[in-house]
Formats: sequence, structure tokens, C-alpha cells
Amino acid sequence: MVQEMKRNGHKSEEKEEQKWVLDDCVDYKGRIPLRAATGVWKASLFVLAVSMSERIAYFGLGSNLITYLTRVMHQDLKTATNNVNYWRGATTLLPLIGGYVGDAYIDQTNKVHEVVFYLGLYSLALGTGGFRPCSVSFGADQFDDEHLEERKEKMSFFNWLTFVFSFALLLGTTAIVYVQDFVSWGVACLALAIVMALTIIAFYMGIPFYRYKMKPKENPFLPILQVLIAAVRKRNLSCPSNPALLFEVPESENSQRRLLSHTSRFRFLDKAAIVEEKYTEEKENPWRLATVTRVEETKLILNVVPIWLTSALVGVSVAYGTTLFVKQSAAMNLKISNSFEIPPASMLSLAGFVTMVFVPIYDRIIVPIVRKVTGNERGISMLRRIGIGLTLLIIVMAVAALVETKRLRMVGHEVVTEDGTKQETMSLMWMIPQFIIIGIGNAFYLTGLQEYFYEEVPDSMRSIGMALYLSGIGVGFFFSSFLLTIVDYVTGKIGKSWIAKDVNSSRLDKLYWLMVGLNILNLFFFLFIAMRYTYKTVQMKATEIDGSNADGMETLP
Repeated sequence: MVQEMKRNGHKSEEKEEQKWVLDDCVDYKGRIPLRAATGVWKASLFVLAVSMSERIAYFGLGSNLITYLTRVMHQDLKTATNNVNYWRGATTLLPLIGGYVGDAYIDQTNKVHEVVFYLGLYSLALGTGGFRPCSVSFGADQFDDEHLEERKEKMSFFNWLTFVFSFALLLGTTAIVYVQDFVSWGVACLALAIVMALTIIAFYMGIPFYRYKMKPKENPFLPILQVLIAAVRKRNLSCPSNPALLFEVPESENSQRRLLSHTSRFRFLDKAAIVEEKYTEEKENPWRLATVTRVEETKLILNVVPIWLTSALVGVSVAYGTTLFVKQSAAMNLKISNSFEIPPASMLSLAGFVTMVFVPIYDRIIVPIVRKVTGNERGISMLRRIGIGLTLLIIVMAVAALVETKRLRMVGHEVVTEDGTKQETMSLMWMIPQFIIIGIGNAFYLTGLQEYFYEEVPDSMRSIGMALYLSGIGVGFFFSSFLLTIVDYVTGKIGKSWIAKDVNSSRLDKLYWLMVGLNILNLFFFLFIAMRYTYKTVQMKATEIDGSNADGMETLP
């Protein structure tokens, strides 16, 4: 009878605990959040809404920017492509470098138009750089990692974030681009400003529902520095064969911070957690002794560097897909009827539409099926998902090269329509396959990279993790301009340059084949890293509903 009463009492306490979110979150009044009243989708939907409007502004301007630079500002193909990629690079590197000099690439002229244009363009880059990493991590923070159902819902959050971004891409590259091309760029920008203002109001309406992470007591980079210094100080010591002998703070003394399990990678850093008996005050000095969790968090940062390097080439492919693909489509037959012509940048909307269709199928059908087979909560692990996306990138560039080869063969073979005008014989419809593959690929590599850089960094550095994701893509944008310049210089020295003033005089097909080769090398490097990768492993608390980790010690076979 007594034992039954104890069991009932324990269940009652456990049930009471589940009513509250007992991590390091508070509600808008600074109290422990009530699970039913805060967080999850009721809060993250507001974040998704404001993220969508920011992406509409970004895609609405960025997708058609190369058309504006070539037609309105009369820049040649190489200059316009580089300027677009400089801007895109700035929007994704700003979260790390803190700023970017927007007028560095403006010609030395006194035209007010150019100055105001670039000032506005890089103001958007500055806002995007501050907004995106924080908004994504804030949205994901609305889900409790230590609650089974909320943890699964958070995995879906990244899928639906991609869905929202794809809807923004679809709207930005159709309605907004149409207004830009056939009404006015000024009207289009005004519409974007109004949409952004309305969603900011909606975002503030969600304040009562948000869960807020408590302000960290220290700089997130400080523990990493302390671990490195402690490890160097103990460089002559030998690591114990039993990891249990390494120093760790008991869970009872660390109720809010999640503890990480020991891993065998970067064994040198384990020396920072060796307890030296001769130093009686060592446990109070973080510069001499670090916990296993601190050591593992340092390992996490080192672990993401190779994956970050592979994301840079993804940025190159994305850059060419949103610039050269658009110019390529502009040189084709854009008419789908006698009265309707597709704006070149609107082809990007096809990729957004495909992603929108594929994400719900992936999240609601594919993941549950694969989850039963693999036993992984995500269905497909993060690195497998990224690897599939990298493979699709290779296919995209190969298809683009084949289409461009065919298009170049048909240049000069225009047909005369009934009204006496000439038009290209090759239809824009030939580009549909590559944009369909891009749409499916977005659901794999971009979503996978976002989730990876959120999950596989220390809990206190998740906004920085999202900045790392963005900066990797941003480096790719800058590298795409550098690669374009190198290709132009080298091919011009040995013969006719692949990059001319327009696409009909260029050999973009050869550039795309070069990208196929680089992406294959990138995939091999990624597989080499992934097969040796160890995921972050969290020590589950006794009160947690489920005792498993989403990826645990899984490695990519």
C-alpha cells in the first residue's frame, strides 16, 4: 500500500513537472513558462510569418536584381553577376563580420541613382544579416529538447521553415517580379515595405506566447578559450583510459545546462578535464580544469568546420542558379502563349513551388516511413540529408550544362512570328528539369544545413550556429565571383573567354561542367568527413520522457 502511494506520488510529481518547461526558458514576464500556454507552433508561427515577409523582400529584389543591373543600369554580364553575388555574400556574411562596406563596388561616379540604389541594397543586407540567424534560432527555441513530442515537432519546424522560404521565393519571383518588369520598381519596393511593416506588427502580437532563453552569464566563446588553455597547460599528462575519471559537474548542481557525453574525438582536449590532486583549488579555476561538457562543446566547434567548408561550394551553385540561370532563360523564348510572356526571374518560382510541394510529402509521409526503418527520430540523419542534397546539386549543374549546350547550338536560328518580330526557337520550358531538381535539392541540403548548424553547436551558441550556416553560403557567393573572374582570365589567355558581355557570346556550358567537377570533389570530401563523424550526444535527465537522442552516436555509413 505504501509503495503504491509512493508510485502514485511520483507519477503526480512527474505529471506536474511536465506542465512546465524546465529548461533555461522564461515567459515574457520572466516566469517559468507553462507548457500549454507558450512555445511550440502557437509561438513559432509568428516567427515563420515575419521570416516569410523578410524572405519575400529578399527574393523579390534579389531574384530579379541581375535584370535590373543589366537593363536599367546597363552593366555587362560579368559585372552584374559579380555585383549580385557581392550583395548576396554580404547578406550572409554580415552575421559574422558585423558589417560590410556597401559602396566598395560602386563605380567612381556622381550619379545619385547609383549611390541611393546601392545604399538601399546594402541596408537590406545589413538588416538580413542581423535578423536571419536570430529569428531561426528563436523559432526553434520554442520547442523543448527534453520533451519527446516537442523534440519531434522541432524537427518538423526546419522543414516548414523551408516551406515558408519557398512560398516567399514563389511570391517574390512571380508577383513582385511581374510588378518590377511591367509596372514599376518603385511600386514593387513600396509593396515589399508595406508587407514587412504588417508582419512586424504581427510578430509583436506573439509576445505573450514566446519562450525566451535566459541571458547567458558569460561570453559563449570564453569557455572554449578556457578549455584550450587548460588542455595546453596539461599537455604532458596522459588521458585516463576510463572517461568516467574526467571531471564533470553532477546533474543536481547543473539543473538548467544540458550535460554532454564524452566522445573519443580530439582526445588532446580531454586533458583539460583531468583532475590534478596537487591543485586543491583547481575545481574553482576554469582556466585549469574544465568539465567534460565544456570540453565536448569545444569539440563541437572544431567538428563543424569541415562541414562548413563543404557548404561554401553549395553557395557557389546557388549563386550561379540565381544569376546565370536567369540570364540564360532571358535569352530563350519566354512566351507560353501569344499574349503571355514569363519574366526570366520567375523561373526561380518553379523551384520554390516544387519545394513547397515536396516538403509536406517529406515531413508527413517520407519521414514516418523511414523512421520505422532506421529507428532515427529524423528518419534520415542530418548528414545523410545534406549528402543527398549535394548529389542533387551535381545533377542540377550537369542538366544545366546540357541545356545550355543545346541552346548555344540554336543561337541565330530565330523564327519570324505573325507580327513580323523575331524570337528564339528554343523554349524556356527546356529549363524546367533543372529547376525541379533545385526545388527538391533545397528540401535536402538547405534544410539539412540549417538543422545541422542549429543542433551540432553548443546550446549557448545556436544563433552563432545559424550565422555559420549563412556565412558558409555567403563565402560561396563571394567565391563564385572570384571563380568567374579566374575563369574569365584563364580562358581569355588561352583562347576565347568563357565569360563574354552576354550569354550568347559566352560558354556557360563549360562553366557548368567545371561546377560539376568541383561539386563531385566536394561530395567526396563530405563523405570522407561524414563517415567519421560523431553526433552531439546529450545525457538525458531522469525526468525526461524519452531516453533516446535524435542522432546519438550515429555515423554515416
